[in-house]
Amino acid sequence: MSRIGRKPINIPAGVEVKFENSVMTVKGPKGTLTQKINPAMTVEINDGIIEVKRPNDEKQNRSLHGLTRTLIANMMVGVTEGYKKELQVNGVGYRCQKQGKQLVMNLGFSHNVVFEDTEDITIEVPSPNSIIIHGADKQKVGQFAAEIREKRPPEPYKGKGIKYVDEYIRRKEGKAGKK
Repeated sequence: MSRIGRKPINIPAGVEVKFENSVMTVKGPKGTLTQKINPAMTVEINDGIIEVKRPNDEKQNRSLHGLTRTLIANMMVGVTEGYKKELQVNGVGYRCQKQGKQLVMNLGFSHNVVFEDTEDITIEVPSPNSIIIHGADKQKVGQFAAEIREKRPPEPYKGKGIKYVDEYIRRKEGKAGKK
């Protein structure tokens, strides 16, 4: 039995959960999320607790069991607390700023790189060298952060570029010159 899949999920106060036609809908203070659940998995909602069960021990069903439970748990956290990713911009002359609903970044290109807020993702720029991305959907927040980082990934020689705050950049030594 899956250790993750068999854990029950508590429904927090102020969260409304609906499951019909293999679609899970979770509504909370931070927004509404929907997720299509594989029809092989059965989802039971009783007394403020959600349990995910699988029909048998086939390999496909075993792998779907933990995945389904984790997706539902992530939805619960997303609509109550939300998710955030923090990015750091390093480099001489590299900076970012918020102009209305746009994130404008100067990353050493001949043009500025612009990202737009979406309806479910908000961008915050507390200082010219840091970016914070907020949202209810864990996957969308991570994807948006990855797309921003992709514009100028950190390089190993000087460490210039956009990196996650908790990311470690393994530095390399430059050329050794003639002796």
